[in-house]
Amino acid sequence: PFYHIVAISARKKRDGKPLEKLGTYSPHPNTEEAAKHITLNFDRTKYWLGVGAQPTDGVRFLLERAGLLPPRPLLPKLRRSPEARTVASDTGN
Repeated sequence: PFYHIVAISARKKRDGKPLEKLGTYSPHPNTEEAAKHITLNFDRTKYWLGVGAQPTDGVRFLLERAGLLPPRPLLPKLRRSPEARTVASDTGN
């Protein structure tokens, strides 16, 4: 697969005409270089983020790797205390 990174209105269909093409992403490594290829217009991407564009989860990951967005904090796994487990088992939850 080969993906286009685009700016599109939230009111349009997913496959609708984009407002602007911002870059491309090829998830399969090139056999010669063994590297995935991403092209991105940094200036226009910064502009769209600045005016409130919301990237999808996949594009957010790519923008974090490119340094355009700060990485999301890792959330620790929540563990129930022994008291909460006892109360939950007594109530049938």
